[in-house]
Amino acid sequence: MNALNPTKTGIVVAVLIGGMHAFWLVLVAAGLAQSLIDFIFWIHFIRPVFAIESFEVGRALLLLGVTSAIGFIIGYVLALLWSAVHK
Repeated sequence: MNALNPTKTGIVVAVLIGGMHAFWLVLVAAGLAQSLIDFIFWIHFIRPVFAIESFEVGRALLLLGVTSAIGFIIGYVLALLWSAVHK
C-alpha cells in the first residue's frame, strides 16, 4: 500500500470539517439553524434544550479556524499512523 501524504491528508480533513461548519454557519446566518436542531433532537426523542444565538462574524471565523485546524491535525496524525502501519 502507498503511504499517505500527511500534509495533503490534513488539508482534505480540514476542508471537510471546516466545510461542514461553514454550512452550519450559513444555516445560523439564514435563521434556519434552530428549526434544524429542534428537528434533529425531536427525531432522536430528545427534548430540545439549546437555543441558537444570533450570527456574529468574529465568532463564525473563530469556529471555522478552530475546526479546520483540528481537522488538519487529525488528518495529519491519521496519515502518519496509516503510513506507519502499512509499511
